[in-house]
Amino acid sequence: MSSAASTRVTVVPPAPVLSFSPVVLPVPGRPVDMQVRVTSPLNGTDLPVILLSHGHGFSNNLSSLNGYGPLANLWAALGFVVVQPTHLSSATLRHALADTPTEPMSWRSRAEDMTHVLDRLDTIENTVPQLAGRVDQGSVAVAGHSLGGFTAALLLGARVTDPDTGEEVNLVEPRIGQGVLLAAPGRGGDALTGPMVDRIPVLRSIDFSTMATPALVVAGDRDDPRHFTDMGPDWYADPYRLSPGPKTLLTLFGAEHGLGGVAGYDADETTDESPERVAALGRLSAAYLRSRFRPGDDAWQEAQDALTGGPEGFGRVESK
Repeated sequence: MSSAASTRVTVVPPAPVLSFSPVVLPVPGRPVDMQVRVTSPLNGTDLPVILLSHGHGFSNNLSSLNGYGPLANLWAALGFVVVQPTHLSSATLRHALADTPTEPMSWRSRAEDMTHVLDRLDTIENTVPQLAGRVDQGSVAVAGHSLGGFTAALLLGARVTDPDTGEEVNLVEPRIGQGVLLAAPGRGGDALTGPMVDRIPVLRSIDFSTMATPALVVAGDRDDPRHFTDMGPDWYADPYRLSPGPKTLLTLFGAEHGLGGVAGYDADETTDESPERVAALGRLSAAYLRSRFRPGDDAWQEAQDALTGGPEGFGRVESK
């Protein structure tokens, strides 16, 4: 990556943001109360919402409301309210849930968490200081990284078969108008040959043909999924290729599974740390969402022109 491209990302002055946690939401039937972090810009009104689903990972705290600061802070600085729940699969809840049976990786409850958040947006807005009256609750997107990308795909309309009951599961959330899938799992079936498949058997049945909600799919061209499949980095483009439009694929050059470090600042599990790549991803994804929520807004085209294509680009974009 040339210094010119890096400069284009980093010279934009930061905007002040507020981060508030935990907002505690009791949910009937959930074994523990849901805790969420809310990150929002200090100024502005009619702020669209991004529900951010964390991945699994092997760290103790990044896979919770305490992670994904690089993205949450940047999205908030660019005018979004970011809401991050701690899912039941989080290592931070390991002891609290030691005797509580849950489905592998809490795949169903993760999606249900986001529906509960949407049901309680008024409570969240009125709990977070200086946020009341500033949220556009009609403009909601979901974003997720890795396993969180699978969660986002379900909310956008992808379907699976419950491996325990054999029943088709439809968790689409109609209040979500857009999505961003970050290094989300690809197709199942015979494509899955790696050792992790037995830990998350529901991945075998994912069907993207019903994922009709518009979305930006982000894949790293050096993301190695061998623990799931031998298909190579192209596997992460499946949510784009196998779903109906409108969809957009952003392939990040040189990016591995951490996409430059979206899960946390200076995290050991990031194998491709690049603050410039994270900044470019944050700006591109925010611009994509803004232009879709605000028809006529040129942010997406401007971001593409500045950050993709040519020898100085961070990635390439294709759409259908």
